[in-house]
Amino acid sequence: MESLDEHVDHVRGPEQAPLILEYGDYECPYSRQAFRAIERVERELAGGVRFAFRHFPLTEIHPHALAAAAAAEAVSLQGRFWQMHELLFHRQHALEDDDLQGYAGQLGLDVARFDQDRSGSQVLERVGRDMASGTASGEVRGTPTLFIDGRVHRGSYDVATLLQALAA
Repeated sequence: MESLDEHVDHVRGPEQAPLILEYGDYECPYSRQAFRAIERVERELAGGVRFAFRHFPLTEIHPHALAAAAAAEAVSLQGRFWQMHELLFHRQHALEDDDLQGYAGQLGLDVARFDQDRSGSQVLERVGRDMASGTASGEVRGTPTLFIDGRVHRGSYDVATLLQALAA
């Protein structure tokens, strides 16, 4: 797995805390379950965990996943990645172009810039970088795939299991 790059990866939480890195897909119901569990773990550990998200849209089975990943990256160029990340998982069944534009508007962003950015090479290369790093790891075969402190986590991703894995 490619190591975390603070200047490129989307990461939150204190630097010294254990790290959960997720390769996820905004249209995947299992990624949504992991999203909810990780949010609960973050609340429960209040500053005792670090979380990073990388895109791994499964385009063969999720037709809106790549557009959703590009939308999240376009929004990140305006400084609102985590807010869009949450919106996309909360509204997983509404990922059409109009929906994505609406979310950018809801976040108070420059929607014209958002539209331009999400189809631009910078955004598409950024999503491609995440996908390539997941593939290169040899461990990411579906979503979600979690790594805890650099080791792939093949167990369940419910709150109790994640808390146990982080403590190990």
